[in-house]
Amino acid sequence: MTPNTSYATVRRADGEERQAVLDVLTEAFMNHSLIRWLFPEVGDRGRLQRHFYRPLLAHPAAEAYLAGGRAGAAVWLTLMAGDQALSEDSFEPKAFGDSGARLRALGEALDPRHPREPHVYLPCMGVIGGQRGAGLGSALLRHRLERADADGLPTYLEASSTRSRALYLRHGFADLGEPVRVADAPTLWPMWRDAAQETAQEGENR
Repeated sequence: MTPNTSYATVRRADGEERQAVLDVLTEAFMNHSLIRWLFPEVGDRGRLQRHFYRPLLAHPAAEAYLAGGRAGAAVWLTLMAGDQALSEDSFEPKAFGDSGARLRALGEALDPRHPREPHVYLPCMGVIGGQRGAGLGSALLRHRLERADADGLPTYLEASSTRSRALYLRHGFADLGEPVRVADAPTLWPMWRDAAQETAQEGENR
């Protein structure tokens, strides 16, 4: 079957479309094991997810993308040496209630593993239910990784499921150290991808 390439078209989401990114990520992760652990109360989960994603979108280095119309979304951050993806001050602790302690514990476990050299960071990427397996995640990855390669920048992320880890492995990522697990939370896999060597070499010869 011929892939529907127009369906997988990726576009930058600016202005009002950033609300669509929030909606896609919230729906995509509503029943995800990590989000269920962070926000166990179903009735509050959507609201708390939005509180979590908003500071990412508001980061000065944030780039948001949509794919397949409004079926997939990703947020990327280009971080220079010493930059932080998010600090604890980026969140309103009271907004998360009892989940605040879990968020802090997860952040404290992941922060030492986050590389400090310049890189592109993928904090979240999701596809809504019923659209998974259609290539939207791969399209979102390829779109931004091509530019990371052109810029000679490596890429970092934390895979939050065996399925997403397998996807990232197919796109050139490798495990960066041991997996991370906090208390009874699901396992996370820090992963790293070097910039494509041929692209980096071309840049050196310019």
